[in-house]
Amino acid sequence: MILDHLKSIFTHFDKSDALASYKELASGHINDTYLIKTENEVSYILQRINHGVFKDVPGLISNKTFVSQHLLKKLSHLPASELKRRVLSFVPASTGLYYHLDSDKNYWNVMVFIHDSITYEAVTDENVAYEGGKLIGNFLNLTNDFDASVLIDVIPKFHDMSFRFEQFNDALKNASTERLSQAQNYIDIVDDLKEEMHIIQYLKEAGKIKTRVTHNDTKISNILFDQENKGLCVIDTDTVMPGIVHYDFGDAIRTICNTANEDEQNLDLVNFNITYYKAYVKGFLGETKNALSQIEIDHLPLGAKTMIFIMALRFLTDFLNDDKYYKTKYAMHNLDRAKNQFKLIESLTQQYEAMTINSSMSN
Repeated sequence: MILDHLKSIFTHFDKSDALASYKELASGHINDTYLIKTENEVSYILQRINHGVFKDVPGLISNKTFVSQHLLKKLSHLPASELKRRVLSFVPASTGLYYHLDSDKNYWNVMVFIHDSITYEAVTDENVAYEGGKLIGNFLNLTNDFDASVLIDVIPKFHDMSFRFEQFNDALKNASTERLSQAQNYIDIVDDLKEEMHIIQYLKEAGKIKTRVTHNDTKISNILFDQENKGLCVIDTDTVMPGIVHYDFGDAIRTICNTANEDEQNLDLVNFNITYYKAYVKGFLGETKNALSQIEIDHLPLGAKTMIFIMALRFLTDFLNDDKYYKTKYAMHNLDRAKNQFKLIESLTQQYEAMTINSSMSN
């Protein structure tokens, strides 16, 4: 039984509470995550990290614990009760490590659950977009002085556009005739956008954009809010690693400014919300403008378009590969996700001039 298994795993972590009940949290694409309630009414997050996706799980866990420790030091002026709500707290295993390796070679880690918090799968309020921008901006600002070179690449070439195109081209060669036919219109769109979607990567490779600590999965559901809808804590830090600001900015915009969920099949409902974009930019730049170069700021709008595209490309690639990477609920799920992101790019492009960032957007 899964309850008995989770109880057994939970006993390996350094805390006095025993598992009383659990609830599976199904919002993620990759890992298995459970909300654990204990007999002392303290709650935790117990997570099995997918070592098929993440090849160096100990390194991944070192990344996120190092960054949490850095954030704790930067925010040490806060009361202890507030600090626990602002930064993820990881529970060590009885070995002293921050993970447990079970008999099936699965890696588990435990975090303290942050009570009285709210998450959103989609934004329906301009203030939530603004607060999301502030919180992600604050995360990047607080880690601006962290040496990103001490972090491992938990997924090498994660946002490397040339690598994603290599994967896509391999998928084209191996895909079934049926899936190629179903995806043809979107394969053509990928080809049309290829040159533009490499611009930011080329700037990074030329050293014109700083390599820094980045979260790399800044969708709105990875931002905790308090009961007053104020930004509280950035969560799901499995993909924290070296990157560039456009990764985090763009992925946040991808989810915050989509008027529908990322697998919405009715594409008439999928549009780019420019009002939410401007609200997010105001919050984001209010925290980061002194940490970013002008070339970084100038390319933020392109960063948004690029990150939407790279997710569209990854969903499309996985569809062509018969759904090997992302969890799917039905046969066309990944293609529907890809269609959704391509529609979002279309809507963004129609409003691209209005996305230009100027000084008034951060005042």
